[in-house]
Amino acid sequence: MYQSWKRLTELTKGKRWIIKKIHLSDDDIAIEGDFELPPLAALSMEDQIFAAAFIKTHGSIKQMESIFSISYPTVKNRLNAIGKQLDIVDVEVSIKEPVSRILDRLEQGEIDVAEALKEIQ
Repeated sequence: MYQSWKRLTELTKGKRWIIKKIHLSDDDIAIEGDFELPPLAALSMEDQIFAAAFIKTHGSIKQMESIFSISYPTVKNRLNAIGKQLDIVDVEVSIKEPVSRILDRLEQGEIDVAEALKEIQ
């Protein structure tokens, strides 16, 4: 399966394509239509391998560095590039100030109790 998929991606040279016919060989059923690829399948073979390795290593950047002989920033850059290609979900990460830092600011008089409670919530 991997070899046929690799050959198909080589033939299409990274161009967008759709599947026109699906054949279920066990049931001898054919379905025709325009079927888009799942987002992960639309990635280049190299990106698919990289993403699969990241999943197999449970997201260990250290192991990814070792497997691909690349640096931490390179792993992060590749993951970011792959993530931009995947329009599956739009996730916005908001990192709030740690409660301990808010309490430190309260203790130092930089903010009052009402402001501290507002920021913690």
